[in-house]
Amino acid sequence: MSSLNLDDFTDLIERPDGGVRRDAEARRERQIVPPGSLGRLDDLGEWLAAAQSAVPVRPIERPRVVLFAGDHGIAGLGVSARAAGSAVELVREVLEGGRPVSVLARRQGVPVRVVDMSLDCDPESLPEDVVRHRVRRGSGRVDIEDALTPEETEAAFRAGMAVADEEADSGTDLVVLGDVSVGGTTVAGVLVAALCGTDASVVTGRGGLAIDDLAWMRKCAAIRDALRRARPVLGDQLRLLGTVGGADLTAMTGFLLQAAVRKLPVVLDGVVTAACALVAQRVAFRAPDWWLAAHDSGEPGQAKALDRMALDPVLAHGVTVGEGVGGLLALPLIQAAAALAAELPETPAKPE
Repeated sequence: MSSLNLDDFTDLIERPDGGVRRDAEARRERQIVPPGSLGRLDDLGEWLAAAQSAVPVRPIERPRVVLFAGDHGIAGLGVSARAAGSAVELVREVLEGGRPVSVLARRQGVPVRVVDMSLDCDPESLPEDVVRHRVRRGSGRVDIEDALTPEETEAAFRAGMAVADEEADSGTDLVVLGDVSVGGTTVAGVLVAALCGTDASVVTGRGGLAIDDLAWMRKCAAIRDALRRARPVLGDQLRLLGTVGGADLTAMTGFLLQAAVRKLPVVLDGVVTAACALVAQRVAFRAPDWWLAAHDSGEPGQAKALDRMALDPVLAHGVTVGEGVGGLLALPLIQAAAALAAELPETPAKPE
């Protein structure tokens, strides 16, 4: 019998401070540049102020990229341009500094943390700090079997919570959340379609490497078959994740909810994080107030999920590579918004 009760998050998660946001808006109206003239930057600055419960807003000084990694059995059906079980190669490239996220993070001085939840490799082949939260080797093929056992589902969810606590306790003030997976966008499509009540074709995208038409049809069929298994468990979000999610997506969902409990703002990157956020929203309706959508990747499942959560992406560059890249592209804008909100002088008061 599990001791994990997701209903607790509804009580534990509070909205960002509305009074502080109103104070931030009032301060913005007094600054020398007219309100609205900075466009979305005004909104970002006010969102940050409410999340920090601080006016003027504090600068983002300790951001961090957190990437959850895993392999998915569904990739064996040829739904991805990458070979099934090859996510470990991407992880090694991230750790060695050769992936796009590594380049951008290095340029911006942002540390990158990789959390292996279910890579299909020997754990001894990766650093201990990467593999210490691992739940299993690969997640199940969700069109015909559960992704995880109930015990593995709870372990993965608790691992995500623990990572959120570790980041909050270490002083991280904003997280760019992403994934490193093979088959992850297919599983994400299942979750989005199930939670939004849509057909597989509506959420099936081309993935990070733009699969061809035959692979897209295989992906669509895999999502359709997995949806049949997802619908009977829609009322139980933890069971849903264990049935058609995976260890990495389950951990990301736990991370998002616990980050909201800890009042740690999170920037969402791509369709996989959007799918996890959609599950988390079902658990605690206030949680999305702590999240920011970094960009519109062009993936239909991401657009569907963000629309359901009323999250408006900051950028629209069509970046589909995942791994937090879109989040890192949005980060300078968020930091700029904080600087402008805090440092623009106020209009001098007129003499009476």
